[in-house]
Amino acid sequence: MAAERLSTGVPGLNERLGGGLLRGTLTVVVGATGIGKTQLGVQFAQAGAAQEGPRGVFFDLSARGDSQSHADYARRMFAWNLQPAAQRLAELAQFFDAPGPPGDYLHVFDYSGQRVTKRDLDFAAWHDWQAQLNERLEATIAFFYGNFVRGVRRVVIDGIEPVDKPGDSIQFEMFEYIYHQILRKEPAWVARDLFRQHYRQYAEQIAQHPYDPAQLGCLLLATSHELLLDDLLNRRLDEGDVLANANTLILMGKVRQANGFGRALYVAKHRGSACADEIIPFRIDDRGLHVG
Repeated sequence: MAAERLSTGVPGLNERLGGGLLRGTLTVVVGATGIGKTQLGVQFAQAGAAQEGPRGVFFDLSARGDSQSHADYARRMFAWNLQPAAQRLAELAQFFDAPGPPGDYLHVFDYSGQRVTKRDLDFAAWHDWQAQLNERLEATIAFFYGNFVRGVRRVVIDGIEPVDKPGDSIQFEMFEYIYHQILRKEPAWVARDLFRQHYRQYAEQIAQHPYDPAQLGCLLLATSHELLLDDLLNRRLDEGDVLANANTLILMGKVRQANGFGRALYVAKHRGSACADEIIPFRIDDRGLHVG
């Protein structure tokens, strides 16, 4: 199982990734709005049903007030009705005894049309963001931990809006917390952050629900200003940028054709694997992305 790769769920793409994505690593997909990132995310999450049993889960960081249409795509592509997670933590006493997972989907922010970078906000607005983030951390931890102890091994994080400096973005701040303090952390320590002063009370149940964080796969979908794939290929990656630190980086954009534009992707980075060094055309239909 340790050597088994995660299928992307996209016909033709796994072969160009040396068999798929590496478990325990971060994959970032970058492209403009409408290029097909969310459909790719839904296919990746759905592929968990065949490979691990449970499908993957979605965490939506969009601050525009609308979701990324995960539910519509999942229903149309796979007849999968996503179950929303609660915005507040339920009773701890029922955490392990609940009949099912704590939802497939969590849209963590409820602001409509809010800017997401520190430089665009005044002092009060920035601290309002910080307060909302801190308020939602408990539900966020419960969402991921509750799914992981029930067998989920795939995470799709969507809704990242384009910014000039990722370090100024509330969305990237939230992602960094999730990735390092939940996804890559040992489950006992994630449970401590969730149960806090009640940890000892539930320690026996926590010990009975282990999982290996090295088996988790995370797909981060980030929106870019650039629409053309050529422009994305010329984009500079700054040191410390989440794109530079990802194990796998996939760029998606429009490409010029004789009579207009088509869609294509490029695997800019795939550490530890042989991968196709080529511009890869793809198409989208009601079943999602198809490569080749």
